[in-house]
Amino acid sequence: MRATQAALLAAAVIACTGPAPQIASPPPSPVLSPTPSAPSATPSRTVAVSLQEYPVPRGSRPHDVAPAPDGTVWYTAQATGELGRLDPVSGETHHIKLGAGSAPHGVIVGPDGAPWVTDGGLNAIVRFDPLTEEVRVYSLPSGRQGANLNTAAFDLRGSLWFTGQNGVYGRLSPATGALSVFDAPRGRGPYGISTAPDGAVYYASLAGNYIAGLDLASGDATILEPPTPRQGARRVWPDSRSRVWVSEWNASQLAMYDPRTEAWREWRLPGSNPQAYAVYVDDRDMVWLSDFGANALVRFDPDQESFDAFPLPSASAQVRQLLGRPGEVWGAESGADKIVVARFQ
Repeated sequence: MRATQAALLAAAVIACTGPAPQIASPPPSPVLSPTPSAPSATPSRTVAVSLQEYPVPRGSRPHDVAPAPDGTVWYTAQATGELGRLDPVSGETHHIKLGAGSAPHGVIVGPDGAPWVTDGGLNAIVRFDPLTEEVRVYSLPSGRQGANLNTAAFDLRGSLWFTGQNGVYGRLSPATGALSVFDAPRGRGPYGISTAPDGAVYYASLAGNYIAGLDLASGDATILEPPTPRQGARRVWPDSRSRVWVSEWNASQLAMYDPRTEAWREWRLPGSNPQAYAVYVDDRDMVWLSDFGANALVRFDPDQESFDAFPLPSASAQVRQLLGRPGEVWGAESGADKIVVARFQ
């Protein structure tokens, strides 16, 4: 995958008393043929796409999902305070309690192969060891309660950066446990965050209507203004050229910022009422979004500047985040208690 001065805090450690029980899920739904719809010229890189859904325990409300290199798929069960593990071969799930009051939002797989969680309920970054099932909690410092933690990304030096919608972003050193929290420009809003291949880290501010580049040494944030005012920049993801793609929730648009030229471009999603939520760039540099308005996954070809829409099988699926690995894009259907994958060749 292509993953500001404050107080230091020692990590609090919580150990699970034993492996969590296996929760048998119904078998995964059959592979479905999407219905493509392109508003412009025929794409030059059209490939077959199939969608498949996997049910997770009812009431989980999965928010974010993280496919791991070993085939495992991790997801946050936000409503139950658990981390979920899906086996895509069998469709079985396994849930791990993260602690009293947990309400996990984001999950990513770190360079150590472990899932790392941004937990708004615990106001902490949480690491789960897949081998020992130990849960380690890195709490935010005193005075930083209620950060409403959102998403995380590792930089190329091994530090974990994270966002909190209540006006903060931060950095954690897994090696030392040192944790710093920084006040975001314009206050509330930091949401999606990601690391570009050139090493730059960017986050999006939904309420602040901007994206920001981070100075990895000082932690300072530099605001980068999209052309459309009050666009509601929600999530960000870089492509292989370190261009930054942005889902603009309020403006129903996809935006792209090129740091080499400092130029912006924007495209409106197809349909009558698009709502661009998540964004992810796959291994072919195709840009994927989740569209709440169309209840679909949408793929954008930057070369042809064309969209294809793939309607989701479940109504009101509400895919809030996307992440992938070669040949696959995964999403968490928070409104349907399912995980969905788009597979392509």
